[in-house]
Amino acid sequence: MKKIINTKKAPAPIGPYNQAILKDNILFISGQIALDPVSMKLKNETIEEETNQVMLNLKHILKEAKMDFSNVVKTSIFLSDMDLFKDVNDIYGKYIKYGDEPARETIAVKTLPMNVNVEISMIAII
Repeated sequence: MKKIINTKKAPAPIGPYNQAILKDNILFISGQIALDPVSMKLKNETIEEETNQVMLNLKHILKEAKMDFSNVVKTSIFLSDMDLFKDVNDIYGKYIKYGDEPARETIAVKTLPMNVNVEISMIAII
């Protein structure tokens, strides 16, 4: 059985998808961008602000599923430019406990939704 996970503390989906799906003990979180959940406007003045908003959105979705970043086993990071890697990695690292890091890939892509610079999806296990 699968359960749809949505919270008002993260941005509402902008297409035909849900914020996350819980299947058995696995949570699949859709890619998050730097949308403010209240205004639905991008918070992307800097790559640091953009990455921080993405991580906050992910944090709230995890919390809605009664999890946190320690439950994350896989992260996918999509960047508009690999030159952003260090700055994104620095902010991402502030949310992930040292020694408990998930598996991860970081991929540079041509374009992301709403022309953002970073999108992150996660898989977590209860």
